[in-house]
Amino acid sequence: MKDEQLQRAADGTYKLQKVLAQAGLGSRRKMEELVRAGQVTVNGAPAGIGARVGPLDVIKVEGRLLRREARGDATRVLLYHKPEGEIVSRDDPGGRVSVFERLPPLKGAKWLAVGRLDYNTGGLLVLTTSGELANRMMHPRYGLEREYAVRLRGKLGESQIGQLRAGVQLEDGVARCESLEDRGGEGVNHWYHVVIREGRNRVLRRVFEALGLTVSRLMRVRFGSVRLPPQLKRGQFVELPPREVRQLLAALGLQSRERAATGATREGRRARR
Repeated sequence: MKDEQLQRAADGTYKLQKVLAQAGLGSRRKMEELVRAGQVTVNGAPAGIGARVGPLDVIKVEGRLLRREARGDATRVLLYHKPEGEIVSRDDPGGRVSVFERLPPLKGAKWLAVGRLDYNTGGLLVLTTSGELANRMMHPRYGLEREYAVRLRGKLGESQIGQLRAGVQLEDGVARCESLEDRGGEGVNHWYHVVIREGRNRVLRRVFEALGLTVSRLMRVRFGSVRLPPQLKRGQFVELPPREVRQLLAALGLQSRERAATGATREGRRARR
């Protein structure tokens, strides 16, 4: 770690796979696979494993120019209360409203969604300028909890609750709930809070369908340690203050860019002495 900080302080370069991961293209391991496959070029030439790049280098991934995050900027995290009827994508042939149309503009960076919520699902959507943070929160290896408020048409029976906790077989594998809390209801509708540790497409809707129940409303209320603020209305967003961003990074085993930059500067000063 110290050697890398010294080199950054000396020449302002970073490992290529780290830059690619920070841009939100995937994990460092996946980026290494892209490099080995010849899908990454630096200044027009095929890149090699271990290559280092600076702010003026032109990087292309699978022929597309990489938009770089501004190195001087601190990691930013935005909490958005997504309404039903919006997509978590910048491109939609159907012309539906995108969550990215609602967000504050950025200069020299872009908002990256931490996972997705489908068109008919609302609630907490976490967005960040850091690809590393997004990848760490989404990666199955870390198994961050996702908590949802689920409104069902009908009430779960004891055998169904047992199946949810033991695991329900879906076409793409078994899905299980870490915990389930009955929140009551009236008439045919009943509310539950359900915690899972994965983000497969429509996984909760498919789980309840497999049990013969229909989800009439679905909202994410927590992702890892980040909760949907109770005062945040649908269609509104709030930015986490720097202190809370640093706490989130630390909890995920990541170093804040402000601290990393300070450390690199100190190491550089020591090296010059």
